[in-house]
Amino acid sequence: MQGQSHHDLSRRDLLAAGAATLAGSSAGSPANAAPASPGAAPASEARNEPSSAPTPGPVRMPVHLTVNGTTRDLEVDTRTTLLDALREHLSLTGTKKGCDHGQCGACTVIVDGVRINSCLTLAVMHEGAEVTTIEGLGTPGHMHEMQAAFVKHDGYQCGYCTPGQICSAVAVLEEIKAGIPSHVTQDLVSAPPLSEDELRERMSGNICRCGAYSNIVAAITEVAGSPA
Repeated sequence: MQGQSHHDLSRRDLLAAGAATLAGSSAGSPANAAPASPGAAPASEARNEPSSAPTPGPVRMPVHLTVNGTTRDLEVDTRTTLLDALREHLSLTGTKKGCDHGQCGACTVIVDGVRINSCLTLAVMHEGAEVTTIEGLGTPGHMHEMQAAFVKHDGYQCGYCTPGQICSAVAVLEEIKAGIPSHVTQDLVSAPPLSEDELRERMSGNICRCGAYSNIVAAITEVAGSPA
């Protein structure tokens, strides 16, 4: 429109100008370029051509464990956690998968005398290790004293966290006997009788969403030989 300033452009004129600009810029795109010589692969195909190298598959390795006193020989994907090896390969489902991030403690087992979160470690990292799960501590007909104390003091409600709680509690008493200090509060170290604060701090990595903490402390205190 003659004499019209850019301030007077209508929305229709602005859109038309933009479309013309895009059309002009696309003229130099590969779609409008001269065709390649006969027999040459299009550039798009050359860019997307898959590599001729084969894609590596899962790596499997043998691992030998002593689980609850029995030697077990496994062959697992190297990415398999100890938790999944116990549950999926050995059918020891007492050990629970909770958060799968090492935050709830439901997967706690005892490895070479030390409690660990089995969801955070790979099975192949424990070649030759001795692993104790809840099944190895006791049976319904012959319970470990910690299991019996949990029953006596109602140290569980839904029971999902209980295997990890009991394995952790057993290891806690062994830590105290060995004089190993608490991880956070260094002054809460094994001066019998055990304080409730020390037990709570040492068991803080095991979460009970039902809130049976006071009963759990009472059960551990009884096994430790102190009045509940």
